[in-house]
Amino acid sequence: MAMTALIADDEAPMREQLRARLLEAWPELQIVALAANGVEAVEMATRFQPQIVFLDIRMPGMGGIEAARQLYDRCHIVFVTAYDQYAVDAFEHGAIDYLLKPVTAERLVTTCERLRRRLSQAPQDIGAQLAQLGSLLQQQGSAPKRSYLRWIQAQVGSNLRMISTREILFFQSDEKYTRVQTATAELLIRKTLKELADELDPDEFWRIHRSTLVRVDAIAEVSRDMRGRQMLRVRNYPNELEVSRNHSHLFQQM
Repeated sequence: MAMTALIADDEAPMREQLRARLLEAWPELQIVALAANGVEAVEMATRFQPQIVFLDIRMPGMGGIEAARQLYDRCHIVFVTAYDQYAVDAFEHGAIDYLLKPVTAERLVTTCERLRRRLSQAPQDIGAQLAQLGSLLQQQGSAPKRSYLRWIQAQVGSNLRMISTREILFFQSDEKYTRVQTATAELLIRKTLKELADELDPDEFWRIHRSTLVRVDAIAEVSRDMRGRQMLRVRNYPNELEVSRNHSHLFQQM
C-alpha cells in the first residue's frame, strides 16, 4: 500500500520544491494535497487522511505548531522551516523530524528513511514534544527568522552604490568577481557566489547552476533547448540562463 503525504507551506515555490525532492527521495510516496496555511492543512488532512504531514512553522492564520497539535494523533509530523535556534535539539532524535530550509537532498533521504521506520511501528504520542516546541518558540518571541542579506554594496567608479536584493534578477560568478544583474544595470562585486548563497534568503534566491543564483520571483519561464537542457528566462532580461543537471530538481515537472 502506497504511503501518502500532505505539504503545507505559505510559499508556493517551497511547496513545489519539496514535492519535487520528495519524488526523487521517495518515488512511492503519494503527495495527496498541498496547503498554503495551517487551516488548509487541517482541513485537507481531515479530507485526505495522509499518513505524513510536512509543515512550515510560520504561516498566516494558523501556524504549523497549532496545526500539528490538531494533527499529531492522526499522522506523523515533519517540520520544514527556517527556524534553527530553539527546536532542533528537542526534535532531532524524537518522534517528529525537523528539516531546515533549504532542505538538501541528502537530508531529505534521511527523513524518508526515518519515516519508513516509524510507519512500520506503532504511533507514538508526541503531544508533549509539540508543547515543548511551542513553549520554546513563545519564550523567544516566536523565534524570529534568521537575518539575511538585504543590501549589496557595489563600487561604481569612485562611488559606492547600495542595491536592494529586491532589485536583483540574478548573480553570476565571473572569475575573480561576481556579476550583479538588475533590470537596468550590470555591476561587479568581489563577494563570491558561495558567500552570497550562505547570506541570501533561500526562499528568495535559488542556485540553478554552480555559477548562477537567481531571484525566484524574477523567473518568468523555464523551457528546454534543442540539446534537452533546461533554460530559464527572467523578467526584464533578454538572455536565457542555463539550469544545470544538478539543480534540475527545482523544476521537476519540466
